Amino acid sequence: MLDYSYMDIFIPRDLSREAARQLLTEHAEYGQWELARVRKHADGSRHVRLRRKIVRVRSTLARPG
Repeated sequence: MLDYSYMDIFIPRDLSREAARQLLTEHAEYGQWELARVRKHADGSRHVRLRRKIVRVRSTLARPG
């Protein structure tokens, strides 16, 4: 089963489309986030939820005993 961590971003209505695109692109490229959901509100603002996989690393060292 995959586990995800989530981050919510609120984008106000007065932020340009290009600025919003750049913000989300930076999160995707540098933080490995992917788009999970976008909600557009009646006033024009947006609520964006990003997600990324949680990588769990298992130890490869032998246990003593």
